[in-house]
Amino acid sequence: MPGAPNRPPETENAPPPAPAKDDPGRAVLRRLAPARVALRLDLWRNAVSPDLTGPFLRAETKYAEGDFPNATTALDQLSVRFAEPRWPTMPSPFRELRVSIPAPMPPSWNPDNALAPADREAKQLRHFAELQLALARASLDWAQAHAIAVDDLRPSLDSAGAAFVFEGPGEPFWTAIDAIWVGVHDRVPAPTGTPAARPEPAEAPAGADPA
Repeated sequence: MPGAPNRPPETENAPPPAPAKDDPGRAVLRRLAPARVALRLDLWRNAVSPDLTGPFLRAETKYAEGDFPNATTALDQLSVRFAEPRWPTMPSPFRELRVSIPAPMPPSWNPDNALAPADREAKQLRHFAELQLALARASLDWAQAHAIAVDDLRPSLDSAGAAFVFEGPGEPFWTAIDAIWVGVHDRVPAPTGTPAARPEPAEAPAGADPA
């Protein structure tokens, strides 16, 4: 209809922009490491669909290559895939890794659009930081329950929690969070998936004419 936007409005669970002067690799890792744990949760029974492992492994490859824009694109694709109703419901806080695509609506329907741009970005960043803290705690709990040594990362979790309370999502908070994600990414195995079934081409007998 006339005046309708040609893209979905921003949603609260959409990943916000990286903090100013942030290292792009760290920004990717803050999404990649918890996604690695999410795909190792028991609900998948070690047989994750290639529809999920595909974008995740692309993100891992691009991250290893230092291609952070394309790693971010692959993580965006994974977030949208997570929101599809055909999958089991992930427990909190991992379910917040999902990003659904809402129907187009006027920007005025999103109350956050009434905020000044700086205030809107600060709100998004604070929500993202709160989610990061919850994901870090849940990831360490999962790893410990699955015999992955993470005791040395607990002090960083305590530091991140204290920094968030006293200073909000500033440099001390992100330094502590990033230390957790480096450890989690290095220690948690990559998810295993169910290979996509593809029919093998039939081989013609020797000497037979092609059909």
